[in-house]
Amino acid sequence: MLESATIDQLRTLRAVAEEGSFSAAARKLGQGQPAVSQAMQRLEKQLGLRLFDRSGRVPRLTAKGDAVVAAAQRLHEDITSFQAVVGRLKRGEETKLSLVVDAMFPTDALLDFVRELARTHPGVELALEVELLSAVTERVRERRATLGIAGADLDLTGLEQRPIALLKMLPVAAPSHPLAAVKGVLTEAHLASAIQIVLSERLSEGKTGTADRGVIGSRLWRVADLMTKHALLVGGVGWGHEPEHLVRDDLAAGRLVALRLAAWEGGPPPQRPLALVRRKGTPLGPVAMWASNRLTSLCQLALGGADHHTT
Repeated sequence: MLESATIDQLRTLRAVAEEGSFSAAARKLGQGQPAVSQAMQRLEKQLGLRLFDRSGRVPRLTAKGDAVVAAAQRLHEDITSFQAVVGRLKRGEETKLSLVVDAMFPTDALLDFVRELARTHPGVELALEVELLSAVTERVRERRATLGIAGADLDLTGLEQRPIALLKMLPVAAPSHPLAAVKGVLTEAHLASAIQIVLSERLSEGKTGTADRGVIGSRLWRVADLMTKHALLVGGVGWGHEPEHLVRDDLAAGRLVALRLAAWEGGPPPQRPLALVRRKGTPLGPVAMWASNRLTSLCQLALGGADHHTT
């Protein structure tokens, strides 16, 4: 019967397959050859299968034996994973990290974080969502994410926050857009007839959205994801504010140009604060603590150094 096969028997079978003979497997396992031979005979009897061809001087695995060895290897990997999970739980470590980040979080930083997580915590499952505005904080409040990176200017009721960076927001348009041809500062009169592309939100029924920020024009087109907004700007459909790190290459390549708005003259450009958020009173495990520190450092690095840090 399959139920009577033991982990030790399957470990011995794998050793025979790897070493090529009963005697070599015995040396590897620190046992005598008769013990290995008897263990394999018992396994064959319990499974009701002929695993070895003993017609030659050295027993060889049959086709059925090869199949059982492959299954035993998969079982070994599952057992190893099971033992690792139990070990992490005993040490108080998490087996899963649920993370939601605002779409304005630098993609390069997020990619670096995921690579580091896979390398340093290979047994931890990652559930990652990318959302906009208040949809990030909603996921954390509803316990659908352990950690979130959200705008610190949102409603953070019930959440603890740790500021991590300031995003510099630039008003931009394509070189072909009429606003790009205006010399000097753009006034409200210039913007009155131009389409401003702004971000909207996907919200559950009954949820209140985030108040508009940086809206100056009177002709508004709303889109529900950052990449669509970016494509519309590069395509010359309208103008809008974008994170500096997102349009850096487009500005250098001439696909977009920065606009000078009268609303921002004489002061710093608009900025959007990012914060790491979690539910109040919810302790973080070792993996989540590591994640919060790495996300902060990688974000600041991607944004270009100390000028983007917050205290």
